[in-house]
Amino acid sequence: MDDQLINILRTLVLSATPLTIAAIGETITERAGVINLSLDGSLALAAMAGFAAALATGSPEAGILAAMIVGALVAAIIAIASIELRLDQVAIGFVLTLLAADLAEFLGVPIAGQRVNGVPYWPLPILSDIPIIGRIFFDHNALVYFSYLLVIGTWFWLFRTRAGLAHRAIGERPEAAYARGTRVNFQRYIYVIVGGALIGLAGASYSLSVRVGWTTPPSMLGDGWIALAIVIFGGWHPARVMAGAYLFAGLRAVAGAIQSTDIAIPVTILNGLPWLLMIATLLVVSSGGIERLLRILPTSMQHRLRSLLRSDPPRALGTRFDEA
Repeated sequence: MDDQLINILRTLVLSATPLTIAAIGETITERAGVINLSLDGSLALAAMAGFAAALATGSPEAGILAAMIVGALVAAIIAIASIELRLDQVAIGFVLTLLAADLAEFLGVPIAGQRVNGVPYWPLPILSDIPIIGRIFFDHNALVYFSYLLVIGTWFWLFRTRAGLAHRAIGERPEAAYARGTRVNFQRYIYVIVGGALIGLAGASYSLSVRVGWTTPPSMLGDGWIALAIVIFGGWHPARVMAGAYLFAGLRAVAGAIQSTDIAIPVTILNGLPWLLMIATLLVVSSGGIERLLRILPTSMQHRLRSLLRSDPPRALGTRFDEA
């Protein structure tokens, strides 16, 4: 394979990592029945906090920790507001994303343009030496490898453990889960905060891994909404969510590659191409287009693909549960 193509694919994997981590964090949250619409602002605020902490301490690890704390705190506000104060999750999340984004831009002015050491490059022994695949997937830093483990671990947790079954139950049928002894709201607190911490980690991935640095306005603004769309596209399933993140990163890579050629396409159209294709995909999924396409296939294949492509949201998503 051509070295240039390998480098493009390698960059694609790196750039998809924050989207993967953020979308998995949101998947964990929404599987528990809570919507965290603060994603876009949380990413920016966590990226700023992570960069500031790394700049102050000289340690990217400290930056990652600070970013995760910020993401968890923003998520905790949503959990408290929706569970204790009984406020609308969507409204609170939308207000918080605007507030967090503005805070990130305001507080980040003094550190904009400064330099800091990012997450260290760490090719995996043996695996990075595999021809082609090794360079694409195993020649990165620890955050990229963590995203692989996160997807596998989340899938195993949700679909292969009793605790994961309870996790899904509080997002699907909280009344039934409560009747079986599950502390619904307590677990929702845990999963919302864990999901928020992962969103914070995704923010640190932007400022300490993908593009080491901080600028105002933040370069990652908008990616939080994409991560939310990826969760829907992925049907709240970790493997499909990861595929969606890689698909969007690939569309961005294609748009960037076209810009470097002599093809006369306006830059605005190229930059909007990934967004347009993602919107088109969501419309197909939500309108039943996939179901109509499946009817063309043999019946045995329909059943297999239907379970794989199922995209029904958790039934109790966005609803409040009052424990007796």
